[in-house]
Amino acid sequence: MRNQGDALAYAVEKSLADLGDKVTPEERAQIESAVADLKEATKGDSKEVIEAKLNVLSEASASLAEKAYAAEEHAAAGDGQADAAGAADTDDNIVDAEFEEVGDDEQKSA
Repeated sequence: MRNQGDALAYAVEKSLADLGDKVTPEERAQIESAVADLKEATKGDSKEVIEAKLNVLSEASASLAEKAYAAEEHAAAGDGQADAAGAADTDDNIVDAEFEEVGDDEQKSA
């Protein structure tokens, strides 16, 4: 449980740092408080307390995960539009050609 608590606290802190400007001050305070509570709980020996604090942090950081996912989707959509525009620019260089397959027998006689 301690390892799981430490891992979640680290991941949430990293996400909070990456998306800090997209999080309201109230959400930030709630998440930081939950992280601090979890870190304090992992210093103890009570599995139930650690599990309860894990759940609190998971719920508090759910909005953070949603914002991270939305930001990722937005970035991917922007890249997709840029790729489509780039593909339209390069379509002028397409050459349509016909070809004929040559079998092994025809290559030997030629």
